[in-house]
Amino acid sequence: MSDALRIAHGQFGRVALLDMDAPLVRHAHPHCHVLIKAEGADTQFMVRSWFAPLTGENAVLINAWEPHHYAHDLKRPRTIILALYIEPQWLGQFRSNWTASGTPGFFERTCVGLTSRIRRLADEMAVSLAEGAETAAVQEARLSALMIAVIERFTKWQRIGTSLREIARLDVDRRIRRAVSEMRQDPAERGDMASLARRAGLSRAHFFRLFERSTHVSPRVFLNMLRLERGVSELLDGTAPITTISERLGFSAPPHFTRFFRDHAGAPPSGFRAAAERQINETPG
Repeated sequence: MSDALRIAHGQFGRVALLDMDAPLVRHAHPHCHVLIKAEGADTQFMVRSWFAPLTGENAVLINAWEPHHYAHDLKRPRTIILALYIEPQWLGQFRSNWTASGTPGFFERTCVGLTSRIRRLADEMAVSLAEGAETAAVQEARLSALMIAVIERFTKWQRIGTSLREIARLDVDRRIRRAVSEMRQDPAERGDMASLARRAGLSRAHFFRLFERSTHVSPRVFLNMLRLERGVSELLDGTAPITTISERLGFSAPPHFTRFFRDHAGAPPSGFRAAAERQINETPG
């Protein structure tokens, strides 16, 4: 079964070493998402409708809100993946227009060949996480170097406007903005898409079309992202039992939350929390 080996989190977002041997469902993140194979068999992701191989020579780059899933071949051995979920605001401290990494189209290509320098930085990041022998500050410095190298190599960052200009260009229907606001306020209670459509004054089919045109994901994928990130936050930053988190997120029983979380994050909630706690407890102060 897939599981998390290590998870570091902070203002940068989170970095995970995931030991994968099972597929993930179609999902999306509000982060700048970078996937690099750390060890094991070559594998692949499906990003939108294209297969993106993940090997020792290439990385998979996924824009914020871009639908994707892990397309693991069950006949292949396990793969350890270095998965970066990076906050756009944190990237903005390096260059102000890098906050645009939170909008679609930041990465122009999904599958990219790794330079020897990026390969080395990724390997050092993975070893640092696995060993837990370096301070959190050193690990964040390693992450900074890796992300700077990736963005400078694989984006036309000099041509990117500020995040406000990018956001202003997004054509989001006001009815969809209202629906998104409702979903954000209480993702546990907003699973009835037909009711959301009615409150928006739209047919269900028209609601789905407008929602995907505005956000680049379906309403269900968007809602699942909200529930996943709320669950991640509770697991990493809180001490509530998993049964309580499950109830808060609207799951009828804890096993349903466990399956949902594992199918989206690559690890069960208990393993996810344990990986983060190991990282905190074993990393020097």
